[in-house]
Amino acid sequence: MSKPKIQYITLAAGEKREFVLINEPKVDWHIIQEAESILLLHVIALPNPADTTNQQQVKITIEHTAKGCRTEIYGLGLLTGHQHCDILTRVIHTVGGGYSSQLIKMVLTDHAKASFKGELKILPDAQQVEAYQTNRNILLSPQAEMVTEPQLEIYADDVKASHGATTGQLDESAIFYMQQRGISRDTAYRLLLCAFFDDVLRTILDESQREQLIEQSMHSIDGII
Repeated sequence: MSKPKIQYITLAAGEKREFVLINEPKVDWHIIQEAESILLLHVIALPNPADTTNQQQVKITIEHTAKGCRTEIYGLGLLTGHQHCDILTRVIHTVGGGYSSQLIKMVLTDHAKASFKGELKILPDAQQVEAYQTNRNILLSPQAEMVTEPQLEIYADDVKASHGATTGQLDESAIFYMQQRGISRDTAYRLLLCAFFDDVLRTILDESQREQLIEQSMHSIDGII
C-alpha cells in the first residue's frame, strides 16, 4: 500500500461538519478545529465481495486550537476473508473547555485482521476538558486478530478523561436465552450483531446515508452467519 498524501482540513469558528469514510483504502487527515467548531467523523469498513483481501489504513490527527471545540469519532468494522483495517487516531487538546469522544467497534471473522491505535493528548493549558476513548471488538473465528492500543497523555489536572478496550466473543448466555424463547441461533447472532453496531450507525446525521448503511451492514451480517 502506497503512502497516502496528508490532507489538511480546517473547521472555522462555529462550523459543524460531518465526514463519513466508507471503505476508504488510504486516508491521512490532519484536522484543525477553531473555537466552538463541531466535528463528527465516521470510519466504516464493510466486506467487499470483489476484494476479500483489501487493506485499509485510516490515520486521523485532530487538534483543538481554541475553546469550545467538540469532536466525535465513530468507527465500525465488519471484516471477513483476509481483509485488514487499521484505524489510527490522534486527538490533541491544546486549550481548555473542549470535548472529544471516540467509539470504535470491530467484528472480525475468517482470517481478518484489524487494529485501533488511539492517542489522546491533553496539554497543560487544556483545563476543564472532557475526553473519552472506547474500543469494543468481537472475534467470530479463532484465526481473526485484533490489536488495540489506547493511549492517554494528560498534563492538565482539571479534566475528565477515560479509555477502555475489550475483545471477546458473542455472549453465549444471551444467545441461549434467546433460543429458549424460540429464536433460532442464526437470528440471535444477527440481532446481537445489529445491536452491537446500532449505536455507531445511529450517530450518522444524513438520514438517507444512515439508513443505507444500516441496510448494508445487516446484509453483510447475513453473509457471515
